[in-house]
Amino acid sequence: MRKVNTLRFGEVEVAEEKVVHFADGIPAFEDEHEFVIVPYDEESPYVFLQSLATPDLAFLMTMPFVFFPNYEFEIDDENQDKLSLTNQDDMLIYTLITVNNGKVQDMTANLMAPVVLNTANMQARQLVLDKSGYTTKHRLFPENKEEQ
Repeated sequence: MRKVNTLRFGEVEVAEEKVVHFADGIPAFEDEHEFVIVPYDEESPYVFLQSLATPDLAFLMTMPFVFFPNYEFEIDDENQDKLSLTNQDDMLIYTLITVNNGKVQDMTANLMAPVVLNTANMQARQLVLDKSGYTTKHRLFPENKEEQ
């Protein structure tokens, strides 16, 4: 177990097998390699990706299929190799969330750059799906009633 200070959660104990490793860091945070996933709460579809090196760095994430059931993409061979991903059952997909204007109803998900985690070895990568048609700002909740 390792003790980690965080701004949001205070001091937390993290088991080594729960540490998520980003060999290449995260785009714009290339020096950040170790994180832990902290649930928002038991009932919530949200989790935090908390840096183990930087106490005030935590990303809000969700599993995209909760909000976007038809979300799909292919992981190329290079990324499968870098993650040592051989079994689809070991794969978890997350998307980073932005809370716009500080309002829950304005939250957006970055479907263009999903975080893929291999739970068998806790290796993760944020992929950038250049030719996908997805954007970095898909609304989680419709803007008005007509969109529902």
